[in-house]
Amino acid sequence: MQRQSTKFAHGGIIALVTSKGTMDKENSSVRKYISQRAELIGAIRLPDNTFKSNAGTEVTSDIIFLKKRDKITDIEDDWVNLDTTENGIRMNKYFVDNPNMIMGTMTKESSQYGGERTECKMIEGSDLDYMLSNAISNIESEIEEYDLDELIGDEEKSIQADPTVKNYSYTVIDGKVYYRENSRMFEKDLPETTQNRIKGMVEIRDCTRKLIDLQVDDSSDNEIKIEQERLNRLYDNFVKKYGRINSRGNNQAFSEDSSYYLLCSLEITDSKGNFQRKADMFSKKTIKAKKEITKVDTSNEALIVSLTEKAKVDMEYMQSITDKTEDKLVKELEGQIFRIPDTPAEEKKYVTADEYLSGNVREKLNIARRIAEANPEFEVNVRELEKVIPEDIKASEIAVKLGATWIPPEYIEQFIYELLDTDYWDKKKIQVHYSEFTGAWNVTGKSVDKGVKATKTYGVKKASAYKIIETTLNLNDIKIYKKINVGTDDEKSVIDKQQTAIAQAKQDEIRMKFEEWIFKDPDRREKLVKLYNEKFNSIRNRQYDGSYLKFYGMNPEIKLREHQVNAIARILYNGNTLLAHEVRSSEKLLKW
Repeated sequence: MQRQSTKFAHGGIIALVTSKGTMDKENSSVRKYISQRAELIGAIRLPDNTFKSNAGTEVTSDIIFLKKRDKITDIEDDWVNLDTTENGIRMNKYFVDNPNMIMGTMTKESSQYGGERTECKMIEGSDLDYMLSNAISNIESEIEEYDLDELIGDEEKSIQADPTVKNYSYTVIDGKVYYRENSRMFEKDLPETTQNRIKGMVEIRDCTRKLIDLQVDDSSDNEIKIEQERLNRLYDNFVKKYGRINSRGNNQAFSEDSSYYLLCSLEITDSKGNFQRKADMFSKKTIKAKKEITKVDTSNEALIVSLTEKAKVDMEYMQSITDKTEDKLVKELEGQIFRIPDTPAEEKKYVTADEYLSGNVREKLNIARRIAEANPEFEVNVRELEKVIPEDIKASEIAVKLGATWIPPEYIEQFIYELLDTDYWDKKKIQVHYSEFTGAWNVTGKSVDKGVKATKTYGVKKASAYKIIETTLNLNDIKIYKKINVGTDDEKSVIDKQQTAIAQAKQDEIRMKFEEWIFKDPDRREKLVKLYNEKFNSIRNRQYDGSYLKFYGMNPEIKLREHQVNAIARILYNGNTLLAHEVRSSEKLLKW
């Protein structure tokens, strides 16, 4: 057959693997939806370790076998609901009634969030292949045979898709109902009442779309009023015969149409779905038409239009709508736009102040200063960046622990040599290294120094002070091991609790000595504070301004709040944005 569809045919059987949530979730809406369209002919629950070897995950899964109904039905099968076993485990009623379809034992376990979850555990020594074979034999159903002539006949009822009909939509041709799927439109053999419902909603749909187009195209008030009157007439006549669009019967008839929810929006309903009134589209203009701006008087207006239409500072476009030169625009918008310093002269790029004066402003300032020495044009960049540099964090506000990766290794070496009175010749062998790739510290020559401070004052017999410091640098607690006999000739290593306690006490003392030492020297303190601020105190968050945005196509009666338009600006200019709200905070959601 030439027909292509993502759906399986009436009477067809499909098997799918899914997590147990599909069958066991308290909210049954998904199961109800499936049950209206397909019959459950069987299900098999798999142990949670079934896919561990190839997927690396442990999760209880189900194989579900479904047979498509010939039409949507109101039947609600038992498997839509949950039930409780004799052991108090709540799960799908199908598995409660058919425990032989569970390939293991259902248990309750604590979840990572403190609650309980149910899992299917493999029975030790069981053969999953054998159990699956038995379970599958319990599933009984037949695949209906199709006559080839019948299939050909069905194909003959399809025609080439009309490009004006949207995909997955109904249309009416010569009084017959067709449904478009990709490149073909298929005649639908439906009850007369269902066909009449579809025909009525197709008319309403097409009228609604035309009314939308008229408003987008900024048509005259009279044209819009005529189409609104037609929409009212079509809607009222339809409701008299078949009820509201949101009603169950109309949902079943037209829900597969891609525009069904557009039609649902024509009816304003309360939280329980009860009809309240017609939508504003029946009597008002609800879409703001787009008007092309070809001329503005000021550079500031040109900037606003450029950001609205182009989502960037488009200098060529701004020149075209003002008849001003680039130099004049730049001069009049000084402080509002900035040229990026490190771009070639022939590829000048300008950005808004909120973009340029944000991000790593210290790095931007260093670049601007370097380039401004040869090109005075960038002195304004330097001047404005200096104003937004974050105030330096002082040494008293910085907590530095032994192991902080931003501290240069030479300072760690200096601390070690001073703390342990390292001999001049030993210093050549005892050095500190840090790997940017692995994030690991290494102290070489840990056993070279045999002095009292290295072996006794800050060290123990099995770990010198250098070893303890290396362990501390890598943010680990020192542990001392000893060997014990576990048989005639066998030994194993275990933690020496006494020596470990002594070593960890010395480790704590070394940590404390480092914190006292690190900022003690004024010259060292000044250099480290400067380094810290350059690394961690250089970012200025961008403040997005959406006040200049124009929302063409939106209902002009809807007034967005300041934080909403700013959020939209952030989405437009940031590339990837998360608009986050606290979970279960209804007050915050309402404010949004």
